[in-house]
Amino acid sequence: MSYTFDEKTRHDFFEYLLRLGDERLIHGHRLSEWCGHAPILEEDIALANIALDLIGQSSALLTLAAEIENKNRTEDDLAFFRTDVEFRNANLVELPNNDFAYTTIKLFFHSAFSLYYLDELSKVSFESFEIAWIAAKSLKEVKYHYRHSKDWVLKLGDGTQESKNKIQNALNDYWMYLDELFYTDEIEESLSEINLAVKPNKLKEKVLSEILKVLEEAALVIPDDKNQYLSIGRIGHHTEHLGHLLSELQIVARSHPGAKW
Repeated sequence: MSYTFDEKTRHDFFEYLLRLGDERLIHGHRLSEWCGHAPILEEDIALANIALDLIGQSSALLTLAAEIENKNRTEDDLAFFRTDVEFRNANLVELPNNDFAYTTIKLFFHSAFSLYYLDELSKVSFESFEIAWIAAKSLKEVKYHYRHSKDWVLKLGDGTQESKNKIQNALNDYWMYLDELFYTDEIEESLSEINLAVKPNKLKEKVLSEILKVLEEAALVIPDDKNQYLSIGRIGHHTEHLGHLLSELQIVARSHPGAKW
């Protein structure tokens, strides 16, 4: 499809697509690190499949981003040849896996947010019907991601004392990163005015209500500290963990630039 955006809209839409694509690429890569290491075989397969779903979503979004940018870059260029400060993912998804409980909380938070976000994004203007189609397709996958992570939050919270302690510790440590998912700036504001994007802060009440309902059912204690992001990955302010992740993610492409396989 040929897009007739002015330069500011083109730039904003490109940045917006990077936020969506980068977040799923980095989250998918983190989940892929569990391959061969998950607590049980069934979960090893489940996490690998969820990782593939997220990387597939990222591939579609970064392909569209490259098309919108129109500077002869491909999805591979965007994935493998940008530095950490050029990535636009929320800090939550780049954090280390630690133990299985931390991965569960991370997946639960992000899939709960994505459940509502992708539903809204699937309804955006015909001018960007391709992103609406990607959102609608991705939503089917995220519904499973959410059910899967929710079930594990409930199992761990209502399991042994050890499992309860582990999921509570993960909740305590990751709670502060939840709020960044709702970060909204001028890019989302301006694009939403012309029905090309969704404002994350618009969904905060619904998403938090869903998350709190599950945490209460799991008999977990909501941290006293207000969930407040320390920095904003969606504008390039990341933790030290992203650079290490990218060194692994990008090593083959950077070692053999231009190679085809």
